Amino acid sequence: MKTIDQVHLRNQHLDSKTLSIHSNLVFFTLSIVLFSIFILLPIDTFADVLIPSNEYIGYYDANDVYTVGGNVKNQNDFAVLPIISVSVIDGTNTVTKTLSHVPIPAMTDIPFKMKFPEIKNDKPILLEADLKYLVTEKPSTSLEIVYDKTLITHDDGHVTGRIKNSGNQTVFYPKIFAIVHGHNSVLDIVQNIEFIEKIEPGQILGFSMYPDPAITDDVFYYSCFAPVDTTVIPVTAKKNDGLFDFRYDSGAWYSAAKFNEEGTTLTMRGYNSYPLETYANFEFPPISGTEKFSVTLNDEPVEFIQSIDEMGFWHVAFLVEPTSQGVLKISGFEKGLPPELPKIPQWIKVNAEWWTTNQISDSDFLEGIDFLFEKQIISVPERDVISESQWKIPQWVKISTEWWTTNQISDDEFLNMIESLVKQNIMIV
Repeated sequence: MKTIDQVHLRNQHLDSKTLSIHSNLVFFTLSIVLFSIFILLPIDTFADVLIPSNEYIGYYDANDVYTVGGNVKNQNDFAVLPIISVSVIDGTNTVTKTLSHVPIPAMTDIPFKMKFPEIKNDKPILLEADLKYLVTEKPSTSLEIVYDKTLITHDDGHVTGRIKNSGNQTVFYPKIFAIVHGHNSVLDIVQNIEFIEKIEPGQILGFSMYPDPAITDDVFYYSCFAPVDTTVIPVTAKKNDGLFDFRYDSGAWYSAAKFNEEGTTLTMRGYNSYPLETYANFEFPPISGTEKFSVTLNDEPVEFIQSIDEMGFWHVAFLVEPTSQGVLKISGFEKGLPPELPKIPQWIKVNAEWWTTNQISDSDFLEGIDFLFEKQIISVPERDVISESQWKIPQWVKISTEWWTTNQISDDEFLNMIESLVKQNIMIV
C-alpha cells in the first residue's frame, strides 16, 4: 500500500462485490418505497449521525479509479436515511458527488463507497464529507450476523460467516457490508460476493467477502458487518433533450453513461477487476413496453436475460467475466422519454375490477393488496404476517373499490382507504 497521507491512500485493490446470477433469477422491483414520511435535518442539528474520520478514506483502486469509502454511524433511537456529499480537489477543480444511502436503523452503522473516475491527480485532496439525513419510520432490520466460530478471517485475507433472518418476513436480495482493516488503518469497504435471492424467516445462509489480492498480506480484521436490504445504484443520462433515470445492481462498476443521438443505444464503461465472475442487473423504465434489447461488450454480443417485473420495469441481466473491462452497449430503447408510471401496478387494478364483478375470489383480490404491502407501496407499523386462510375483507369495500377501478377516486385515495382499514383491523391481510 502506497500512502499519500493518513487520509488519502493509494491502494492497488478493488471492490469485492462479486456474485453469481442464474437463469431463473427473480428480479427486484425498482419502485420499492423504502420509507413513508421524512423530515430533513442538517447534521449539526443532531451530532449522533456521523462518519468517523478514522473510517473515511480515499484511494485508487486496481483500475486506477479514485474511490472514497466510509462508515455512517447512526447513534439515535430512530432510523435515518443519510445523504452524503463527498468532495475531492483534483488540481484546480473540485468534484462533488452526492449519495442517498440506504436507511440505517437506530443504533447501527452501514459503510458506503463512491467512485470518482474524473479524478486524475496524483495527490487528490479528500475533503470532509457533508452529511445530512432524513428521519424515517423504517424499523430495525431482521437480518443479523451470526457471531460465533463460523465467522472466520482466513489466511488469504477473505472472511466467511453466516447471516440469519430473525424476523417473521422474507427478506429479498439482502447484502452484507463490512470494513476491512489493516494493522493501523482502514483498507477498504467490501460486501458479500454471493448473490442471495431471499432469506426466509429463521433461515441461516452463508456468505463470504474477499479483499483485493494486492492487500491480502495487509488485512488484519473486519468490522462493522452490516446486513441490509438490496442497494442499487441510481444513474441519470441525457436522452432526447431530457433526462433518463435508471438503476443497476452489480458486482461490477459502470460509469460514463450516455445515449446516442437517436436515444436508442446506451453506452457505459464497465469494470470488474476482481478475479471472480459477477453479474449485472439493469432496471429501465419502459417507454413503449415492447422494447427488445441487445447487449454487447467491446462490440461482442453478450448473452443476457430480459424480463419485466410486477411494477412494469424492464430488467436486463447478464454475467460479467472475471478481471474484465470495456465498453458496454445496451441497444433497443425506444426514442423519447418514459411516461409516468402509475403508483399501483395495472394488474392489481385489473384484479380489483374482476373482484368487484365477482369474477375472482376475495383471496385472489387480497393477493394484490398483500403485494402492495410487500413492496411497501403502503405500510402499516407492526403488521403481522398471517396465512391466507385468515385473510378477510368486508364486502362493502367492493363499492369503494369499484369507484377506484372506474376512476371515481384516485390511486392515493384508494391506498389511504386500504391502509386505514388494515390499521383498524377491519381488513386483515
